[in-house]
Amino acid sequence: MKKHNIVFIMTDHQRADSIGMRQCNIEVTPNLNKLAKESLVFSRAYNTCPLCVPCRTAISTGKYPTKNGVVFNDWKGITARDNKPFPQILKENGYNVSHVGVDHIKVKPALKDRIKYDKWIDQTDYNRYIEELGISVKRDEKHSREVKELRAEGDYINKRYSNTYVSKWEHDTTTFKDEYFTRESLDVIDNVNKDNPFALFINYWAPHPPLRVPEEYINKFNPDDIVLPDNVGKIARNEPVNRRDGVPAQLAENVTEKEWRQVWSAHLALLNYVDDQIGKVIDKIKEKGLLEDTIILFTSDHGDHLGQHSMYQKMEMYEQAVNVPLLVKIPNVDPRKIEGTMSNLDILPTLLDELDIEKPNDLDGTSNYEVIHNNGEIKDRKVFCQYSGNPELGCVRRAVITEKYKYIYDQMNEKELYDLESDPLEMNNIATEKENMELIKTLHDELVNWSKQKNDWVFD
Repeated sequence: MKKHNIVFIMTDHQRADSIGMRQCNIEVTPNLNKLAKESLVFSRAYNTCPLCVPCRTAISTGKYPTKNGVVFNDWKGITARDNKPFPQILKENGYNVSHVGVDHIKVKPALKDRIKYDKWIDQTDYNRYIEELGISVKRDEKHSREVKELRAEGDYINKRYSNTYVSKWEHDTTTFKDEYFTRESLDVIDNVNKDNPFALFINYWAPHPPLRVPEEYINKFNPDDIVLPDNVGKIARNEPVNRRDGVPAQLAENVTEKEWRQVWSAHLALLNYVDDQIGKVIDKIKEKGLLEDTIILFTSDHGDHLGQHSMYQKMEMYEQAVNVPLLVKIPNVDPRKIEGTMSNLDILPTLLDELDIEKPNDLDGTSNYEVIHNNGEIKDRKVFCQYSGNPELGCVRRAVITEKYKYIYDQMNEKELYDLESDPLEMNNIATEKENMELIKTLHDELVNWSKQKNDWVFD
């Protein structure tokens, strides 16, 4: 019997709470909302790292970042290892495989070179396309801010990050990066060989900053009418002092509420834009009569604080950065919401079970196949997350998340504990309260045990 096709869609910087969100009386993600009604919705899916390359490499290899070796944004793949990624597994099992979008998975040999893709389109192809149109891909300096970033050696380097500045994309919307990726994706679907199963990996850029917004979308969400979360521009009680030294806190320094509203307006516009692109892909799948044979999975690598905790971008362990959307539409499986904490390490073993493909024996995630097909629930599962710096080894965060609590530990032995049920915005750090000492010890020991099993040097 022919295996199901796979369309695996990822965005960048998209938070879990974007699904179903309404702002300014507008559905932010109407196409994803429709998909959610037909899908399994994992409401408490967490990434392994709130950073692009480590997160995506972990998803594709099924291995925790410290185990697969890629723990920061190692664009050159210096730390990459010979871990078999999901596209290669599918290719070896008879799939036609295509990749469209950014390439943030680092393995050795490189992802692009491991197999013969039916189509490979990445950032380099887009840059070539847009430069031929006479449009510069260079980022305007207005869209970046210099911060001091901690290195593993204990000193600091100066580095520029995308900031909260908002501008309009001054060119035709058809030249926008994700529009290009959509056209290439539709071409793949138009030309599938129905005799073989196909896998299409679409890796969109939006709503990733810099916040350059296509003209048709830039005024869609009135900044004055946006309802901001209560903790925008606010710092948690008992927040460890060194959190203010982190990159997200520095990027948020001196940003006013008016500016946060503009940031939210641009971010929501980019979400709405990329949702339209995803809608085109789903419509094409339907048009070609492929829907009943295709698994559609949508997720994101991480979210964005957008001013909450007085932070911007990702790189911390708060819900806005680590809780990600996860929708999985499986043919002949009834849609429902699945509660309980799960890791995006669980995606690979779950899909391999769903496709009846033998799983490697060294994966770090847990398959949800039985939960899905026996109307089960995810219970008492702990999720582990790490951050080890962005351009190189540096600032350290480690976290363990349960159904009720989140425990965060850093290299300065600073600790945070949040009751996610009574304090979902994580504004009351209860790590210093005596009645929580036993709980902290238990969670810390579990974090240490997990980390040591996954080759993490932090607790050596």
